[in-house]
Amino acid sequence: MPQIEIEYRSMVDKKKNDELLKFLSAHAEKDLGEDDKTTYFFILPDKLLKVVNNISKRSAKLVLKLNKIGHGSNFEEIEIPISQSDVENSAKMFELLGFTDVQKSFQKRHNFIYNGVELAIKYSEEWGYHVELEIVVNNLDQKPAAEKKIATIAKELNLKLMTDEELKKFTKEIDDKHRAERTAKNESRRTSSQ
Repeated sequence: MPQIEIEYRSMVDKKKNDELLKFLSAHAEKDLGEDDKTTYFFILPDKLLKVVNNISKRSAKLVLKLNKIGHGSNFEEIEIPISQSDVENSAKMFELLGFTDVQKSFQKRHNFIYNGVELAIKYSEEWGYHVELEIVVNNLDQKPAAEKKIATIAKELNLKLMTDEELKKFTKEIDDKHRAERTAKNESRRTSSQ
């Protein structure tokens, strides 16, 4: 049975981040705990391939998202658990197979369940402070109800959900920055080896 994540994001500042952590620690139905991760993101034209080292949970996995951020709220995922000791070699293998548009990112996060919605309170260098709101469904018929519930919780918590256009623009800026850095690094290596 497919696992389809219905997810939205909201950008916040440090003050709102801290307020949410305090509020959810007191009022969430479940505190899922820290969920810090180092992730290799392999950017594909219409999908996202990830190698995830879940530091807090002491686990790792390969993940293929069958949609990209900014192309709708539904993300079917295929996950394959791997050993934490295989993370670096897995990332290297994908690079050697030609998946060279890669970004490595550390993400500090804390997860909660609040009124049936999973909230990840996150920080990364690329995204800054932000919140991911998610409900997992088994089929797309459940998507409208999940989206409505997420919108209700976002409104209650005073979070502005990012639109697809905002997400496309934001992720394009991150992707372009990483590509420019990688190109400069490769050019520097090429000129220093001559």
